[in-house]
Amino acid sequence: MSKVKFEIKSRWTGSILFEYEKENNTLKDTVVQAVKAGANLEGAYLAGAYLKGAYLKGANLEGAYLAGAYLKGADLKGAYLAGANLEGANLEGAYLAGAYLKGAYLKGANLEGAYLAGAYLKGADLKGAYLAGANLEGAYLAGAYLKGAYL
Repeated sequence: MSKVKFEIKSRWTGSILFEYEKENNTLKDTVVQAVKAGANLEGAYLAGAYLKGAYLKGANLEGAYLAGAYLKGADLKGAYLAGANLEGANLEGAYLAGAYLKGAYLKGANLEGAYLAGAYLKGADLKGAYLAGANLEGAYLAGAYLKGAYL
């Protein structure tokens, strides 16, 4: 069986932020390995990535492009997602306790049942986001744009 290599590139420069190669490798495996290795994924281009249930605790994804990503049930506890683009992303049941989402773009994102306790969402754009059943206890929402959000 041949090895498969994935590269995570910067959305701004196209430079490689992290690469990982192994048999039966997936982009999800590569992202998880990058986080385990403490890689800086600031500005990573991960649009549409399938990251269901991924363990991304404490990841630095500042300014990352995750539009349309599938993060259902992912563990993003304490992740740094300032300015990240999560438009239309599926974060159903994701664990985002203490995540830093200042200025994040979450337009139309599915956050149903997400755990956002203590998350920092100052200035985040949640227009049309689906937040039914989300735990927002202690979340900081000052200046967050909630027009059309389903609470």
